Amino acid sequence: MVCQSSLALSFLLLISCVSWSSADSNGANGTSGGLYIFDWATGVDYKAWASGKTFQVGNTLVFSYATRNHTVDEVSSADYSSCSSSNALSTDNSGSTSITLKMAGTHYFICGIPSHCSGGMKLAVTVTGSPSDPNGAPGTNSASMSIGSIRDMAVIGLFGLVCFVLGVF
Repeated sequence: MVCQSSLALSFLLLISCVSWSSADSNGANGTSGGLYIFDWATGVDYKAWASGKTFQVGNTLVFSYATRNHTVDEVSSADYSSCSSSNALSTDNSGSTSITLKMAGTHYFICGIPSHCSGGMKLAVTVTGSPSDPNGAPGTNSASMSIGSIRDMAVIGLFGLVCFVLGVF
């Protein structure tokens, strides 16, 4: 009975981790408590992804991408339209860029690698005033998990499954 319970628990943990980290058809991963995690890559329709979402002051965007293969440049409206990163307000190429939306208004992001922005690698988000529920602010909701913690849970789940199969439990 204990072995069956261990297997069931390991399986449920693994499935929940996989569902948290799987991308939707527009390359966007899990969204929870004002945390938006998505793949920053060519070939994704970011306009369609952002169109159904309400962004609020305090929300966080997490751009996930291969280190140094892309950049995340916050730019002006004019630079967004022309795909120019020469006057970027901020830039990062670390592979995981977190940006907390601190002001209402439209925020513009592009990839500064030649031809990536013109190929569609650009995102505009319209941010409204402060969150309506201060208790649901990013970082206070236990469901707001980082990619690293999701991977850690998946490893623990797999470890439990392997231990069960080997008869350790």
